[in-house]
Amino acid sequence: MKTDDNITSAVASVYEWIDSKAAGRTPCDACGNCCDFKQYDHRLYVTSVELQYLVTTLGPAAIKKMNDGICPYNENNKCTIHKNRFAGCRIFSCQSDADFQSRLAEESLAKLKSIGYKYHWPYCYVDLATGLNDLTEQP
Repeated sequence: MKTDDNITSAVASVYEWIDSKAAGRTPCDACGNCCDFKQYDHRLYVTSVELQYLVTTLGPAAIKKMNDGICPYNENNKCTIHKNRFAGCRIFSCQSDADFQSRLAEESLAKLKSIGYKYHWPYCYVDLATGLNDLTEQP
């Protein structure tokens, strides 16, 4: 099994774990407001293994550049990569308990970071725009 496949499988497991922990909490009503990072006044940070997961699951040609502060995968306030969305997207709900979300984010980051170490993948934690734009600029 290639390293990319191992990373994809491991990240998918973390995403399933996050979904199970978040189940039963105040769900996201998919309003799309938080996908407009400028308007919502926040940033989404992602790990290098999550970016690799996205490239592997969507394919390199589907990686979109982020230009205007809005997630490029948000179309008409709907997530076009919902099944493959990042940990932060799975955890955050504007109507949920901030302390719970913070604890879950810290645990999730530890799990994602350990994947990078296990498979010797360079670890970084960057805002979504930087991560996506770096991927789209690679040859």
